[in-house]
Amino acid sequence: MNTKLKVSGMTCMHCVGAVKKALEQLPGVETAEVSLEQAQALVSGSADVPTLVAAIKEAGYSAEAE
Repeated sequence: MNTKLKVSGMTCMHCVGAVKKALEQLPGVETAEVSLEQAQALVSGSADVPTLVAAIKEAGYSAEAE
């Protein structure tokens, strides 16, 4: 399953790395591609949207499903 999330608050590649790390450590996440330019994350795996959004918020950013 692929999930696209709109991520707010990222300003640099360090932010991208923090969001990617937060997502990839979740159970059920196979891959996470994070784009600063598009302000989004594309996640593949079985993790559900509320879990993904919570992990991004825990990392200090905001997110919502697209």
